[in-house]
Amino acid sequence: MTYPDPFLRDILKRSKTIAVVGVSMNPVRPSYYVARYLSLKGYTVIPVNPGHAGKELFGATIHPSLSTIQEPVDMVDIFRRSEAVPAIVEEALDQFPALQTIWMQIGVEHAEAAAVAEARGVDVVQNRCPKIEYQRLFGELRMGGFNTGVISSKL
Repeated sequence: MTYPDPFLRDILKRSKTIAVVGVSMNPVRPSYYVARYLSLKGYTVIPVNPGHAGKELFGATIHPSLSTIQEPVDMVDIFRRSEAVPAIVEEALDQFPALQTIWMQIGVEHAEAAAVAEARGVDVVQNRCPKIEYQRLFGELRMGGFNTGVISSKL
């Protein structure tokens, strides 16, 4: 999938609260370090994982599902297999009337679920990582590859 840079930049600038579905408590897992990076960038990250519900991660309580989150969410970032996406999108659309973005991580795609979200006016990004896109669009990727250590806010 190809997305224009202004489209991705706008999503990253306007999003403030991100629910990360499928977050891990293991620091070597991509879902952990992406959620950590986003929280260090100033986003409010709401972790979602039924296997770790009630535990703390990055100063937030892990929720068992999107339906238990009481505050508004701008973006839902999905770290689950593609076949799980339709149920997650349906739950997100039901729970968050002002949802702006569904973001599916690298390797995660579901055309039908994306079409449902887009029909409701929600932007969809598939097979991309917001951490990588943030670093690329806001000048944090270096010649050597992914820079996971620099923490500065350019929003």
